[in-house]
Amino acid sequence: MKLIIAAIKPFKLEEVREALTGIGVRGMMVTEIKGFGSQSGHTEIYRGAEYAVNFVPKVKLEIVVADAMAEQVVETIATTAKTDKIGDGKIFVLDVEGATRVRTGETNDDAI
Repeated sequence: MKLIIAAIKPFKLEEVREALTGIGVRGMMVTEIKGFGSQSGHTEIYRGAEYAVNFVPKVKLEIVVADAMAEQVVETIATTAKTDKIGDGKIFVLDVEGATRVRTGETNDDAI
C-alpha cells in the first residue's frame, strides 16, 4: 500500500476529488494547511498598506491506495491540479506498513 500526500491549490480540490473518484479512489482525508515553497509567500495590499504573506493557503490530501493504483493516482492529481503557475503544489508517495478498518477489523488492502 502507498500513502499519497498532495498539497494543492484550494480551488482545485473539487475538480481533483471528482477525477480521483472517477478512477476508483474510495476515500481521502483533506486538511486546510498553510505553507510555502519556492515562491516563499507574496505581498498583498490591505487597506492601503502592503504586507508580506509568508504562508500560502493550500489543501492537503492524504490517500491510501494499493500499490498498483499509486502511479495512476499521482498522475491524476498532477494533471488535474496543474495550472501552469507557481505554487501548484507537491505530491509525495510513502510506503504504508499496515492499515486496519476500525469497524470491521479488516486489515491492509481489505481495509482500504
